[in-house]
Amino acid sequence: MRRGLRFVPLALLLAVVLELAVFVGVGRALGFGAAVLLVFAASLLGLVLLRREGMRAWRGFRSAAAAGQPPGGQVTDGLVGLAGALLLAVPGLVSGLTGLLLLVPPVRRLARAGVRRATERRVSSMVAGDLFGPRTVRVRQGAPQPTPQPEQPVVVDGGRAIEGEIVEPGRH
Repeated sequence: MRRGLRFVPLALLLAVVLELAVFVGVGRALGFGAAVLLVFAASLLGLVLLRREGMRAWRGFRSAAAAGQPPGGQVTDGLVGLAGALLLAVPGLVSGLTGLLLLVPPVRRLARAGVRRATERRVSSMVAGDLFGPRTVRVRQGAPQPTPQPEQPVVVDGGRAIEGEIVEPGRH
């Protein structure tokens, strides 16, 4: 089990408690009926947007694939849009506000960049290149840095080939 997964039940419990606290606070400020109506309207809007965002993501993926371009940009944009619509569809004021924020273009752009970085860290660079295309590299201009001289390779077993496999760290 991964380290972060053991905190998921605690995070879900805290999210439910937060949702209830915000609902009670809004219910006291606006009235119980208005709070229920607000949650219902947000969920209904989320359900409508869920279909729209799903279709939009699918069309973007298909157009990128048809054009022979890496589909990663359209996939991450679609995932962020679907996550926003899903959070809006889930009954709750905090989740609805979070979902609504994910649908606002500047926030969506930031979330999309975060999803891309997280994906690139978790998959091999070859898969990341297939998904997102070649990576861009910043080059600093200035005084050249001295390059260390490479060490001479160690010759093992008289220079004959040794069979083996390459295992990426953390992937067994």
